[in-house]
Parts: sequence; C-alpha cells; structure tokens
Amino acid sequence: MKRPFIAFTLFGVVAFAQAPARVTLEEAVNTALKNNPRVSADFLTALAAGEITTQIRSNYYPVISAAMTGVGAAPEGRIAAGALNNPIIISRLGMGGTIGQMLTDFGRTSNLVAASRLREQSQREYVQATRAQVALAVYQAYFTALRTQAVQRVAEQTVQARQVLADQVGALAQAKLKSGLDVTFAEVNLAEAKILAASARNEYQAALATLSSAMGYPRPQPLTLDDVTGAEAPAPQVEALIDEAVGKRPELAAVRLEVEAARRQVKAEQALNRPSVGAYAAFGGAPAHDDRMKGRYAAAGLSITVPVFNGYLFKARQAEADLRAQVVDQRARDLANTIARDVTVSALHVDTAYQNLALTRQLLEQAQLSLDLAQERYKLGLSSFVEVSQAQLNATNAEIRTATAKYDYFAQRALLDYQVGRLR
Repeated sequence: MKRPFIAFTLFGVVAFAQAPARVTLEEAVNTALKNNPRVSADFLTALAAGEITTQIRSNYYPVISAAMTGVGAAPEGRIAAGALNNPIIISRLGMGGTIGQMLTDFGRTSNLVAASRLREQSQREYVQATRAQVALAVYQAYFTALRTQAVQRVAEQTVQARQVLADQVGALAQAKLKSGLDVTFAEVNLAEAKILAASARNEYQAALATLSSAMGYPRPQPLTLDDVTGAEAPAPQVEALIDEAVGKRPELAAVRLEVEAARRQVKAEQALNRPSVGAYAAFGGAPAHDDRMKGRYAAAGLSITVPVFNGYLFKARQAEADLRAQVVDQRARDLANTIARDVTVSALHVDTAYQNLALTRQLLEQAQLSLDLAQERYKLGLSSFVEVSQAQLNATNAEIRTATAKYDYFAQRALLDYQVGRLR
C-alpha cells in the first residue's frame, strides 16, 4: 500500500513543479531585468569605471610610505660602477618614512578626473540602454507568444468546426442526400485544419521558449500569459517623437557624455606642457649606525618639473586626443541621424498596424457572413461544397489576420516606445 501512495505523491510533486506559472507583461519584464546577465555585466562595468575615477583622483592625496633598511658594508667599501650617486656605503639599521604631495599640475589631474567621471556616467547610460533592449526583447517575445497562442486557438476552433461539418456531410452522404465527393472535400478541409493546429502548437511552444530566454531563464519555462489591453491610437507627430527621442535615448546621452569626456582629455593632454609642482619630506632614525652618522634625520623639499623637449611626445598625444574627440563627435551626429530615421520608420509602422486593426475586423465580419451564407446555400442545395470550403478558408484566414493584427500593433507600439526612449 505504501508504494502506490509514494508514487502518487511523487507524481503530484512533479506535476506541481511543472505547473505553468502565470505571468503578466510587467512581471516578465521585471524578471528579465533581474535575471539577464547583460544587464548585470553592464552594471559591473559601470562600477569598474567608477573605480578608475578614484584611481585618477588619488593624485590629489599625499603618498606616504614607510621603510626599514639594514646594511652591512665592508670597511672602506665604495660603489665604483653604475649611475651617478654617493658611492659611500655605511653599515646601519634605519627606519623612517617619506611623504610626497602633488601641489599642482595646472589642471591636468582635474581634467582627467572630469573625463573619467563623464565616462562613468556614459557607462551608466549604457546600462539604461541595455535595460531598454532587454525590455524590448521581452515585449516582442511576449506579444509573439500571445499572437501564436491566438492563432492556435483559432486553429483548434477551426478543427472543431470542420469536424462538425464533416460529420454532417458524412451523415447526409449516408442518407444519399450528398455525394461522396463532398465527404472527401470535407475530410481534406479537416486534415488541413489539423495540420494548421499542429503547426500553431509548435509555434506557440517556440515562442514560449524565446520568451523564457528573454526573461533570463537557461531553459524553456511552462508559462501562462495574461492578455494585454490598451488604447489603440495612431502614432503622434513624427517631429515631436524625434525631439523626445533626442532627449531620452540613453545611447545618445552616453555618446554625448563621451564627447565631453574626450574634450576634457584634450585639455588634460594640453596641460602636459605646463610645469608640475610637488612637495616631499623624509624622516626617520637609525638606532644602529656608524659614528659618522646621526641617530635621526629629517628633510623636506619642493620639486618643480618643467617640460623642455621629449621628441614631440606631448604634441602627438594632444593631436591624438583631439582627433579622437572629433571621432566621438561624429559618432554622436551619426547616432542622432540614425535615431531620427528609426523613429520615423517605427511611427509609420505603428500607423500601418493601427489601420490594419480596423481593416482586419471588417474582413473578419465579411468572411464570417460569407461563410454563413455559403453554408446555408449548401444546405439548400444551391451551391457546391467547394464554395463552402473556400468560405471556410477565408474565414479562418480572416480570424488569424485579426488576431495577428492586434498583437502586431502592440509590438510596433513597444518598438516605437523603445525608439523614443520610453523603455527603461
């Protein structure tokens, strides 16, 4: 008695674990933004960019170091080769420290810090751009799944309707009221409907797999999707949309920040021609030392470095920075042009999808009316089954196009929102 009970319990647990999870569009987007590794990678890159700013800003702070040195020298020993230095070697044990502080480099460090901060802000804008791309992928996958689900529903209803009609024609043929050719036509139409239903089921499962991937899952998930509703309206004026996109698109904001950073980099390279001033101090003691040395020492000094000539290195660096700034500026202009084009095209697609909503509904009404008339004419013996078959095909296509038009419209609206910069 225990084994059947255990088997039933395990089956229940597995069935519960595989039960489809109901998700809304908003929940799907939030899950994707949480799970998608691209968002996490870009966020970590932005944090790393912040650390670069800290590294450059460290030039503002003093550098303090401590050291301990022990030397055992041969009597009367001298260093006879090497660089210019004091050749005397004296036995000692000393401990001390040094402090170095950059006083000014006439704007080089400040411009480098500013450029680094701008690049950090630019990277954060790229994080927003990635979030928008992930959200758009979820929107498109979600609407595709809803569309294929609607097509599957139409296909299954078509199978049921054609099965009923095939049974009726078969009964009439047995009663010698219809020909066997009509039965053959009805069975062919039923087979075509079953093929359509099988294809629709496969497309729906593929759409769910795509949606699962967009949500950041490593494997397809059993999902049940809530339908979406919303106001249906044509796209606003294109010029207003372009202005909104220019102000909101994170990619454009990121490139603009890169332009400012490149200009700051140019100023930093120009500052290489100016002197740098620093202060330094050293102090410590030697508990064990030669009689000719004192037990303590301390010294301080001011260092001024003036560039004179280095083989045109600084000039080349300035020219490189200026050219790179021009490159980034041209990239910003190209991106602005591309965004204007994409917004225009997307707005046109929204208008087309909006018009298709009304047209497909009218088509469905006419196709359904034609099917009803064809079936009545067939029952009265005024037409052949070919007319009914064609009417069935038209009605099925009209239902599929109506369902497709709805979700195509929502998909185009989501794409327009992305192009304008509303998705975050």
